[in-house]
Amino acid sequence: MQPAELVSRDGALDLVLEAAPAMLPWRGGERWALTYNGSAPGPTLRVRPGDRLRVTLRNGLESPTNLHVHGLHVSPAGASDNVFVMVDPGGEHVYEYLIPADHPSGTFWYHPHHHGTVAEQVAAGMAGIIVIEDPLDAGPPIAGTTERVMVLTDPRIGTSAEVVLGWSPMDMMRGRFGDGVLVNGTAQPVLDVATGTMERWRILNASASRYYPLRLDGFRWWQIASDGGRLTAPVDATGLVIAPGERAEVLVAVDRATTATITTTWQAATGMGGMDGMGGMGGRGSGAVETVLTVVASGPDAVVAAPSGSLNRVESLVDAVVDRSRTFRLAMGGMMMGGGDGMSFTINGASFDPQRIDVTASVGTVEEWTVTNASPMAHPFHLHVWPFQVIETSDRRTPPSGWKDVVDVPAGGWVRLRVAFADFAGRTVYHCHILDHEDRGMMGIIEVQ
Repeated sequence: MQPAELVSRDGALDLVLEAAPAMLPWRGGERWALTYNGSAPGPTLRVRPGDRLRVTLRNGLESPTNLHVHGLHVSPAGASDNVFVMVDPGGEHVYEYLIPADHPSGTFWYHPHHHGTVAEQVAAGMAGIIVIEDPLDAGPPIAGTTERVMVLTDPRIGTSAEVVLGWSPMDMMRGRFGDGVLVNGTAQPVLDVATGTMERWRILNASASRYYPLRLDGFRWWQIASDGGRLTAPVDATGLVIAPGERAEVLVAVDRATTATITTTWQAATGMGGMDGMGGMGGRGSGAVETVLTVVASGPDAVVAAPSGSLNRVESLVDAVVDRSRTFRLAMGGMMMGGGDGMSFTINGASFDPQRIDVTASVGTVEEWTVTNASPMAHPFHLHVWPFQVIETSDRRTPPSGWKDVVDVPAGGWVRLRVAFADFAGRTVYHCHILDHEDRGMMGIIEVQ
């Protein structure tokens, strides 16, 4: 059930990623997918702070593609996390990411980011996890846990490229929903575990549109990390909701022999507030429950202590000097220009223009951004390169005690966050991580000087 893993050696990891269609095993038969190195998800890349990650991307698709290392605090320029690079069919490009020596450990990921085809390529399977680990991973409460990665996706299932065709303008507006939840490419897998152990799960929402409200019945669990690495202390994971692009690391105490399940709901009100009547969610209605994973624990009952104490020291931006404040308004626009079908999406009244710089900021400053949502559907807001801290939200949910790179902005609501523009200058983007919304204009360019 675990993806293949590639691990850095002597401070470097050098690999080839080939993006290409492939037939994958599926319930006694096969299904069509877009893959990295013939699998979906692609291989897990495991590196350490200070490493050099060198990726040769080869494009075996029929359309352009590129690569984004989502959440990594690395340069957006040149051959690094430069989303303005385009790799044509049959071509290749060498990316080289120099991971800072003080980069936080955590769960990050990679996926294509060529504007206009992002939703199609990610929804069809193109994603993989990046793990950065440091000495804290060898200490309590993480030491001795059984680590697993869990990439959540919901592709359409079929035996040809037809699965990426036929999305209606309404699908594009609402976001793509496939035919059910997969964990590492498998539907409703069963995980056998031993009692008296602590599981550590790195969960990634690699779906193009779908939110995952997750419920674990049978065991206690705690969240220990979010997008940008570890929280300051463990928190009860009850009520965990993972938006598109988000990650969560959880500890699960296996203290008795039982069968437990992780379930999710097709809950339009969570991720698509007010859009319930639009239908099309894989043939399911809002509120329908689906099993994601079954855990079968065997062995004698055993006491597994709850994680406690400090996990990490996070420098809070709550009392930081704010050099500039900005407001970003997410909204639905008019009809698509240039012959496109359906509705466009905007930030501050404008759709994405690759020739326009929307925001200019300065290295070494802290900015406060208020992201407002004027539409009847939620939008997960993502900023490349520079992580942020959530300060306050309109729905008064408790902000995480750590760094983020995706935050859900509820329908009709707002989120206030602070960004520290440390270390890197360059040009990159911020956008909605419902990927059809990004492809249809809900993206802007930021240049840090």
